[in-house]
Amino acid sequence: MIVELKMPKMGESISEATIISWLKQPGDTIEQEETILEVATDKVDSEVPSPCTGILKEVLFQPNDVVPVGTVLALIDADESAVSEQVTSTTPSAEKKQEKRPESKPAPVRVSGASGVSDTFLSPLVISIAQKENLTMEEVLSIPGTGTDGRIRKSDVVHYLKNRKYPLPSKPQQVATSPASTYKTPPIPFDPSKDRRVEMDRMRQMIADHMVYSKHTSPHVTSYVEVDVTNLVNWRNKVKVQFQEKHGEKLTFTPIFVQAVAKAIQEFPLINVSVDGNEIVVKKDINVGMATALPSGNLIVPVVKNADQKNLVGLAKEVNTLAGKARENKLSPEDIQGSSFTISNVGTFGSLMGTPIINQPEVAILATGIIKKRAEVIERDGEDVIAIRQMMFLSLSFDHRVVDGFLGGSFLKRVADHLEQFDENQNT
Repeated sequence: MIVELKMPKMGESISEATIISWLKQPGDTIEQEETILEVATDKVDSEVPSPCTGILKEVLFQPNDVVPVGTVLALIDADESAVSEQVTSTTPSAEKKQEKRPESKPAPVRVSGASGVSDTFLSPLVISIAQKENLTMEEVLSIPGTGTDGRIRKSDVVHYLKNRKYPLPSKPQQVATSPASTYKTPPIPFDPSKDRRVEMDRMRQMIADHMVYSKHTSPHVTSYVEVDVTNLVNWRNKVKVQFQEKHGEKLTFTPIFVQAVAKAIQEFPLINVSVDGNEIVVKKDINVGMATALPSGNLIVPVVKNADQKNLVGLAKEVNTLAGKARENKLSPEDIQGSSFTISNVGTFGSLMGTPIINQPEVAILATGIIKKRAEVIERDGEDVIAIRQMMFLSLSFDHRVVDGFLGGSFLKRVADHLEQFDENQNT
């Protein structure tokens, strides 16, 4: 019996994944639930298990191929007595499957742009939509692609058509430019006897692309506020041992920051939005991402879902769980999806403050700086006195397309108020 191994669905909104490597080769014997290959979705690597016991007959895709969810990845000659009940489709013979295979994976088409040379690949589906909507090839090639290596996907074309005001001219106008007016990337001096080149790993490339995309998409503005967290620090120092003994969780500052942000978002819901063309999508769920450094030095953002519905104990448990999974590279696709606002704790590395880049498609991100003791002038019993206080900076970068200075500043001040006026009775 020939069983189809399909690309599994690995989380909400995940429509495709990239093959990293095959752990089994054609002819190898495999057991049910044994890992056959590794795939990547955005920043998380996942293992795909075998649905049955048998022999791997054929693999249909190679490493680095981007494969849609539900597409057949390989064919397994299954042991009929051990076929999993979860197998959803089988074929009576390998010969019949061989006849159907060309239809299940239409080959992409290489097209040429205005210059006559292009490395852009368009799938038959994209070309079909373009023909139906009377799009010129130049217009199709002008659509920003969100697929791997900038490939244009169906969703890109649909989004373009939704916001399209007028078609591009069938032939782009040629604008004469002098060599002096054309910017050229400056050469990078390289001495092989002293310098060395290090290729970016796949995650670093994704992070780089995501950061550049965010800066090109959102006009960033950053506001700052200084916060006196003396009472908060003193309370945590007093109860952290008891907190761990009672609840079995370490009490770090991160869940406290998450709680303050969630409360402020409830008061200023328009900070919890995304921009879709000319529309603002206001999110009901308050899902707070927390930027976390991996052992490799890369960055990942696990998400605390429905942060406004959890008390401090629940937040501490979830924050500790997600941080531990990140350190051990065990985060699942669901763990890093759905954030509506992100916190980056730059104080962990000793930074006083930061200017964080917005985590698209969000519209704001908060950086929390290091907490330092400092002599401050405060008012006590109606008189100004100098006292040693625990001080920190908060930095809020926001998308000025939809968040103006009043909203951004008011939200940031409210987060600061929640930290300065921390009430242990209301938060635990």
